[in-house]
Amino acid sequence: MIKQTITVHHKKYATGLFWQPVSVGNTAFNYARQLAKNTKYTLFTEYKSMVGLTNGKNGAYFSMPSAAAEIVDNFADLISFLGVFQTDNGFYLVAVRNGIIIRDILIESEKSAREIYTELSNIPDWGALFAPASWGMPRSQEKFLPDIIQNNNIARLRNISIVKSLLPSIFFIVLFVAAVASVLYSPMGKSIMPRKHANIDPELAAEYKRQIELKNKELDKQFNIVKKEIEPLNRPYEHLPDVMERANLCYKAIAFVMQPISGWNQTYTKCDEKYVTATFKRDFGTLNGFYEIGSELFPGAVVQQLSENEVLVRVMLPEIKTISSLDERDQVTAMRDITTNFQKINTKLHINGVSDTISNGEETEKINVIEVSASSKMIPSEFMNVFNEFGGVYMTSVNWNANTRTWNYEVIVYTK
Repeated sequence: MIKQTITVHHKKYATGLFWQPVSVGNTAFNYARQLAKNTKYTLFTEYKSMVGLTNGKNGAYFSMPSAAAEIVDNFADLISFLGVFQTDNGFYLVAVRNGIIIRDILIESEKSAREIYTELSNIPDWGALFAPASWGMPRSQEKFLPDIIQNNNIARLRNISIVKSLLPSIFFIVLFVAAVASVLYSPMGKSIMPRKHANIDPELAAEYKRQIELKNKELDKQFNIVKKEIEPLNRPYEHLPDVMERANLCYKAIAFVMQPISGWNQTYTKCDEKYVTATFKRDFGTLNGFYEIGSELFPGAVVQQLSENEVLVRVMLPEIKTISSLDERDQVTAMRDITTNFQKINTKLHINGVSDTISNGEETEKINVIEVSASSKMIPSEFMNVFNEFGGVYMTSVNWNANTRTWNYEVIVYTK
């Protein structure tokens, strides 16, 4: 299997990443860890509101930059585009819809690359199409990676493992401590050790401070310096959608994308923060038949061919008015009460209490979060009744498994 790396300007870039939008209430690192559970992924990068995952078997390594992020950044004025770029070891295909990277893959065979490009180009409303001039593709123009990728290194790979991610920091901290210790215990260090301060007149100190502040203001005015205002802390529980409105929206959205298409079987669908996504497996239908019917049933949807026998449909969800909501209980009490409510309806759950840290660059704050996951036969509006007595509730995702006819829920609760 071809390694998912390319070389541009004598520098290696990672390709073949699995990209997903980061859900509300999650940091990129935490969300990458969730996606990587029970998978082969060991590395991730963050770009805009997305995370991309990969592993060392694809040729990627820690600190390697992402090729897709570089290209998307270069085409910042395009919301959607599809491009194939020839490299020394294959053909690199990137597809972006509504600002989300949906394909990022290096293909060894020109024939395969051309087939995948042709299928994807049939999806309407691409902002731009890029392909090798020798292909003679309609409406496309040729671009070259050295002209697009400029070594900005905007999205570098990091380790998903907490231990591995901390190793570089620990290494530099040890070096720093050793250097400081070396200075302090040297003759020069002894000479710069803090000495006992003389008593300072408080009134003189206050006047000195006032004069410094006055001089700083004069300099700011003289050189037209505008000090950047500190953004307030972005607390996720201050803008949560109404619980029942969110539940009903996901239920209707899932029903919308799970409309029957002749010759294709519905297999799986998911409603997350911004999108509802469904997958269909081929029975006796054809790809062209799916696209023809799908364009009528799913106006405005993104249709992505996963393989010759599997197709994905993604639709953006409308926005819901948000409110501020926080449960007044401490985390331990709230977890016990949630577990009790699930015991009353005889439903198993997985529950976990974690803490996220938010920051605006000047101050930080710890946010207490309860993570709940459960499977049920109840539809979203019925299931979310379990959380009626709680504040700070957000259903991060729900999926419908057509094979088992079961709903799988992911819910978080913000507590004091």
